Order: sequence, then C-alpha cells, then structure tokens
Amino acid sequence: MKSFDSLVKSLAFSLLLAVSVLPGGASAADRVNINTADAATLDEVLINVGPSKAEAIVAYRKEHGAFRSVEELALVTGIGLRTVEKNRDRIDLGNVPAARPTARPTAAGSAPAPGRAAPRRAAAPAPAASR
Repeated sequence: MKSFDSLVKSLAFSLLLAVSVLPGGASAADRVNINTADAATLDEVLINVGPSKAEAIVAYRKEHGAFRSVEELALVTGIGLRTVEKNRDRIDLGNVPAARPTARPTAAGSAPAPGRAAPRRAAAPAPAASR
C-alpha cells in the first residue's frame, strides 16, 4: 500500500510540475494592475523587472498618472518593448480611459484646418542702427 501511495503522490507531483511550465498566458494570480501595484508586487510578477525597474514604474506613474495602454509602459526608463511584450499577459490596467489626448491648441481657433499649414508671419524689421 505504501508503494501505491508513493506512486500516486509522485504522479500528482509530476502532473503539477508539467502543468506549471506549460505556455499559454498568465493565470489570474500572475497578473498585476500596473496602475495600483507597489514596487514589490511589480518585481514579483513581471518578467525581467527587478526592484529598480519596479521603482521606476511606480515613480513614472506618480509623475505622469495612470498608464492608459500596455505600450505606455515602454516610456519608463529601463523598460523596453521586449519587456512589455514578455509581460503583456501579466499586465492589467484596471479602469482607465483608453488613450491620452494629443496636444491641443492653446486658444480656440488658433490651429490651422486639417491638411492646411499655419499662415507664416512676416519677421519684424530689424531696429535701425544708432550713430
């Protein structure tokens, strides 16, 4: 009977080990919300992200606000697109708007119509030399 128990335990362990190394994305426990997680959690869950990169992610988030896309993570110093791609299945953004707006005109009507260049202004005349 002992050998049967040992065989069952051995098979269960082998199955658990085989399932844990199968590809196919991250489980819910392996996902992290990069907009709310602390540096320790980011370090633990994200691939190729150590303590210093995790701190850089948190600092970037504090300075610039919530990440609105996974790709925006590549703007953090030390994080490249390869790291973003390796972690895509592990990253959660939570509830944030989809994209940041682009630069807006400072005054109503100050931007040129789409497809048209802004009018050029003549340079101011040079001051006359005094004698």
